[in-house]
Amino acid sequence: MKKIIYRKIGNDCVKFFLLSTFTISVIIWVLQAVNYLDFVIEDGHGFLVYFNYTLLNFPKIFSRIFPLAIFLSFTYILLKYESKNELVIFWNFGIKKISFVNFFIKLSFAFVLLNLLLNAVIAPTSQNKARSFLRTSELDFFESILKPKKFIDIVTNLTIYFDQKTESGDLINIFLKENSNKNSSQITFAKIGRVELRDNKKFITLYNGKTINNKNGKISEFQFSKTDYNITRFGTKSTVTKKTQENSTKDLVKCLLVLKDIKETVQRQELEKYYKSRNCGFENLENINKELYSRLIKPLYITFLITISLLIILKSKDDYAFRFYKFKIYLFGFLFIIFLESSSKFIGTNFLQNLFISFLPVLLVATIYIYFLKKLTINKK
Repeated sequence: MKKIIYRKIGNDCVKFFLLSTFTISVIIWVLQAVNYLDFVIEDGHGFLVYFNYTLLNFPKIFSRIFPLAIFLSFTYILLKYESKNELVIFWNFGIKKISFVNFFIKLSFAFVLLNLLLNAVIAPTSQNKARSFLRTSELDFFESILKPKKFIDIVTNLTIYFDQKTESGDLINIFLKENSNKNSSQITFAKIGRVELRDNKKFITLYNGKTINNKNGKISEFQFSKTDYNITRFGTKSTVTKKTQENSTKDLVKCLLVLKDIKETVQRQELEKYYKSRNCGFENLENINKELYSRLIKPLYITFLITISLLIILKSKDDYAFRFYKFKIYLFGFLFIIFLESSSKFIGTNFLQNLFISFLPVLLVATIYIYFLKKLTINKK
């Protein structure tokens, strides 16, 4: 019978957690998706890139709200059971409160593993996949970003300007400036420009114009009646460099081991012999530590958040101070979640400091468990 009782309250907590987490995640995802429309409107990416990018950001959103949803879900279910006097039935049935706490601590391990899977594997993989769509995408909506009498520089190393755009799509009095490097540039003027697609490549066909080349201070120019300007060879200015958070957990751990075994004076070129990653370096060590802390240590706090919600069983709803006691539990939980989200700031390059912060979730769970033991022992007396 006790197993049935535990199974029922456990299922209620899991179901409400999944429902609330999914609902909140969808709301946040929709709001972010609206902001990501800039990829189409301003950066010229296609709607397929936009859809894939926004969809692949969903696991990250889910993992970020995981702690808040855990606390709210378990607290809500326990308060619901208390308000309906169902918890009293449990105690009268012979279920010990410390056994009740032990059950939820064991249940929390499943949520810890789920959060670890999300933070350490699924979210980084989806983030990297989302960024890869930007790296490999072309300017599918290039024409939509072309506005008359406006300098357009969303394309890397290229600035475009034209006076007007006809109904047929011709660009009148077009100006293009290409900066390939610091010592060379190219300026092209043309009376008419026309965007065309050939062999899946975009070109601007220019008519009646002139090109001026400046290479190392030497200027040359030539006129043309017609020429093609390949736009496909230019990329968007959207950030496509792989970020630390997009590296796999395995690669970040491997980087830490490499940095541990070599001297800090090793140059970037020598470091790449050991580990080929732009994000692996002593200058990025703090960010790597923070990222690994967020992925591997923060999920361990899930057990502590669940035990905070269990504080409800220490006081009956019939107690005159129960309402204020309930408020204190919510306040404590929310303040701890704020601390949890900002705890990454305490992670740096100091090994002992990082080690202490990494053991903090275990210390907190042990402390609150001892608190339960003392409180329940006193209540028995």
